[in-house]
Amino acid sequence: MRQVIFNSHAEFEEYIGKEIGVSEYLQITQEQINTFADATHDHQWIHTDPERAKGGPFGTTIAHGYLSISVMPHLWAQIAQFNNVKMLVNYGIEGLKFGQAVKVNDEVRLVANLKNLTNLRGISKTELDVSLEIKGQKKPAFKATMIFLYHFE
Repeated sequence: MRQVIFNSHAEFEEYIGKEIGVSEYLQITQEQINTFADATHDHQWIHTDPERAKGGPFGTTIAHGYLSISVMPHLWAQIAQFNNVKMLVNYGIEGLKFGQAVKVNDEVRLVANLKNLTNLRGISKTELDVSLEIKGQKKPAFKATMIFLYHFE
């Protein structure tokens, strides 16, 4: 895996319409799922009860959909490094569609393409088309356009 380094808005512009990169795989464990359930107060059995989930539609527990989204910043940081940034703001998610569930112990990775980049008076509004792939599966866990604001120095 090759991490792309951005030092300025101008360097970021070179990737408009192109793939920026692909992260390493990250395994989603039952411990992560349980911790997420505790943090969000979402203890639905399909996530947290392995015995009951054996008889469920997936044959095992699955990650919360929002857990799969929440690992995106970690995986994005593997793809791109930003220098000379005063501040980064998560601005939004557009067109989020879940393709299939992430089962316990599945491995996921992020694929990121720069859809658009706008200079808002020194703040770079980035629109990334992202896909969270599940190792060995054709359909991704989700696809979305993630929007970030980078304030370069």
